[in-house]
Amino acid sequence: MTIAVLSEVATGAEDLSVWPASTRRLPHGGLAVGGVSLAEVADRFETPAYVLDEGEVRGRCRTYRDAFPDADVLYAAKAFLSRAVVRWVREEGLGLDVCSAGELELAVTAGFPPERIVLHGNAKSPRDLEAALRLGVGRIVIDGSSEIARIAAAVGPEGHQRVMVRVVPGVSAGGHDKIRTGTDDQKFGLSLTDGAAQHAVSRILGQPQLELTGLHCHIGSQITEVKPYLVALRRMVGLMARIRDTHGVVLPELNMGGGHGIAYRPGEPALDLTALARRLRAELVAGCAAARLTVPRLLVEPGRAVVGPAGVALYRVLAVKHTGEKVFVAVDGGMSDNPRPALYGVRYAPRLIGRASAAGPRTTTVVGRHCEAGDILAADVELPGDIHPGDLLAVPVAGAYQLSMASGYNLVGRPAVVAVHEGAARVLVRRETLDDFRSRDIGD
Repeated sequence: MTIAVLSEVATGAEDLSVWPASTRRLPHGGLAVGGVSLAEVADRFETPAYVLDEGEVRGRCRTYRDAFPDADVLYAAKAFLSRAVVRWVREEGLGLDVCSAGELELAVTAGFPPERIVLHGNAKSPRDLEAALRLGVGRIVIDGSSEIARIAAAVGPEGHQRVMVRVVPGVSAGGHDKIRTGTDDQKFGLSLTDGAAQHAVSRILGQPQLELTGLHCHIGSQITEVKPYLVALRRMVGLMARIRDTHGVVLPELNMGGGHGIAYRPGEPALDLTALARRLRAELVAGCAAARLTVPRLLVEPGRAVVGPAGVALYRVLAVKHTGEKVFVAVDGGMSDNPRPALYGVRYAPRLIGRASAAGPRTTTVVGRHCEAGDILAADVELPGDIHPGDLLAVPVAGAYQLSMASGYNLVGRPAVVAVHEGAARVLVRRETLDDFRSRDIGD
């Protein structure tokens, strides 16, 4: 057994279960993703950098299509969006859900058919609605009663727009309080329990220019169990039956949202997609049969589960500090490119790459370069005890809700996004520079 392998065994770094399927070990502690050495990516494109495995994204799109052959699968753009991702998703046969005019216009200008796009948002701006109507978006999800009159007025008496109603089904699920959206104590949707959803349906049906195609719900994010989805689905089918009985209208679509959980570290649970698809379909068929309803077309909206495991963040170590019993490893990125640990307390499994280490493991906290005590990327993780400035760290499962939530804090600049595929690497999104900041600052 080589020294490198001994070190990996000691630190648990031999487990590549949460890395892209294309990940391969290289000599001297290196790793390759998509046939490209991560150390070479760091040298060529500098750090911090985000590596996105095109084959992994495409493969996960196909996995969803295979699991839900009779449903519409919409990629949730908020997880991460770029022109290349738009193309990959389109070519793999998925639809798209967007939350702003910016996401919508990027998708359409990159060639995505607007009729396959759904617009979400709890507070849609006039620009959001104008863009949706101008570009011909397929569905607008009504999130509050005030939107009904606004959309109807914008469509005009001779116009037509398909809409859905976002319903709060009273189901609590998700990996953190801040990403649980299925209960009445948060900002999204219209309540099932207080009658707001039913009232909104009645108002929409009274607007001839609005076509109500179905109901939508999203109960939370980073959900790893099937049961909450089944509970929500039963309540949604019950509401569809009441709409049929009250209004004589059978809605043809039911969107069960996304929030499908993934593992960020080896051994963590992830949602069983095959079980979810099978049990959702069975519950939908059984529930509709009991209610004497025509089975609606199912829609699902995965984002994190498509792009999250396809991403790897690369950082260069800038400093190592020993403070009492603690070891802090500071890198050249941080909360400006990944605010999730500060927001949700999420945990990652960074790994030393680019060199072999014979040192034993040491409990270490990986911190960012920003002026915040909470700028911590990975607390209490095992890294080789000889880690030093200049070393390269790779963080897997970095494709979702990192760059899409990135900021300009400390004017550090957002990292580049580099796609890897079949041995080639190319920049998808260039690194943000000081010139970018200067060009936006037009004051004197």
